Amino acid sequence: MATNSKQTSPSVASLAGKTLQSGNASQVQKQLAASALAQARTGKQTGAAIEATASKALRSSSASATTQKLAGSVVSQSNRKR
Repeated sequence: MATNSKQTSPSVASLAGKTLQSGNASQVQKQLAASALAQARTGKQTGAAIEATASKALRSSSASATTQKLAGSVVSQSNRKR
């Protein structure tokens, strides 16, 4: 299985941390933020379930800029064979 060595950037990791602390963040934003933080400075890859959530968020015309940024980071760190 091919691996993806990309990691969450410091700016996206900071956004993810702020998102998790926010009382106004949606459940999807928190899931994406948690995944992005789990991949910061580690070799972890995006799992299939969160990859599907991120993909759906990227296709949504109503997703906020924060959601789009987190989703983009999460998708970019997915398994390339999937």
